[in-house]
Amino acid sequence: MFQSFYDTMIAGQRYMLIVQGLGITILIAICAILIGTVLGFILALMKVSGNKILKTIAEVYTTILRGIPLATQLMIFYFVIFAPLGLNRLLVAILAYGFNSGAYCTEIFRAGIQGIDPGQTEAGRSLGLSKWQTIFKIVLPQAVKAVLPTYTSEFIVLIKETSVASFIAVMDMTKAGDMIRNATYNAWIPLLTCAAIYLVLTVGLTKLFGALEKRMAKSDRS
Repeated sequence: MFQSFYDTMIAGQRYMLIVQGLGITILIAICAILIGTVLGFILALMKVSGNKILKTIAEVYTTILRGIPLATQLMIFYFVIFAPLGLNRLLVAILAYGFNSGAYCTEIFRAGIQGIDPGQTEAGRSLGLSKWQTIFKIVLPQAVKAVLPTYTSEFIVLIKETSVASFIAVMDMTKAGDMIRNATYNAWIPLLTCAAIYLVLTVGLTKLFGALEKRMAKSDRS
């Protein structure tokens, strides 16, 4: 078994493909969640603004991006939308994942904002704060804590979803594993190695974010 692992992964330094693919996977996930957070925050405010035009724009965006499979979106972005611009595959993947994440973050943030007791808003208005001052100073700080578990779950899901970036030939970790499989005709070692790394990443992040949530809850009680 060790010899098989050596011949597949160590010989020819093929393991470096996994390392490089892991770096790409993490890069896509981090950049995408940052784009998604900014978009989600803006669109969530549009949804709760009361302005029909802004609300409609946000509704259309979230409906389309959440209703189309991510792999299909990725190929539409690469082969249709950005094809005339000749953008780098990695940049297209980051933008596609970011826009997709933005739709989910929108609903996460909207639910958090609307989940705050209306009495908080009324209290802010009674103190002479404007609608937006009330949202930013009273509602949002509470909403952020409320949505943290769901938001961190979105990041973890995003890491796993980067595996379809190979549809446009981005060398993420899954693509790296597949390249090793093609080169060595050994499927189980590279693919199970990728699966194990994904598992370590997701479980590790779940525990890390869980500890953060407990710490924040403890600070609220003290």
